[in-house]
Amino acid sequence: MIFQGYPVFWTGLVSSGVVLRRAMRKWGVTIVVTSGLAAGMGVYARAPEVPASVLLVTTATLPQEAQVTHQRILSGGPFPYEKDGTVFGNRERLLPPRARGHYREYTVKTPGAANRGARRIVCGGSPPTRPEACYYTDDHYASFRRIVQ
Repeated sequence: MIFQGYPVFWTGLVSSGVVLRRAMRKWGVTIVVTSGLAAGMGVYARAPEVPASVLLVTTATLPQEAQVTHQRILSGGPFPYEKDGTVFGNRERLLPPRARGHYREYTVKTPGAANRGARRIVCGGSPPTRPEACYYTDDHYASFRRIVQ
């Protein structure tokens, strides 16, 4: 028997169309999931230490408010915002991949903003006062620049 161009064999248990649809669904989903996992793991495993999208910025060229925040990070505070020092998840995957809890975010005051604004410094490493690397963003995590001395 031919069903939509495919040979179908009668199993005697259910109609041949149902069997074919079940098999196609099962194998189609398996192939999609497997290829997606393989592709995702390959990209994530080969992420460079400092992604090409991350530019460098010197501490001296940061805005004054960012310099103050960076100094507070290195000295252990105090921090003016409640969310300062909380875990940054790196969901955007713009920073080098690390275990959850590696990165912490700090607010950089934005003059004239009624809320926390879009500027942040994200640092990774332990202890927080001696981070391995710090990154500055002025567009709420859309891009980062690694802070260098």
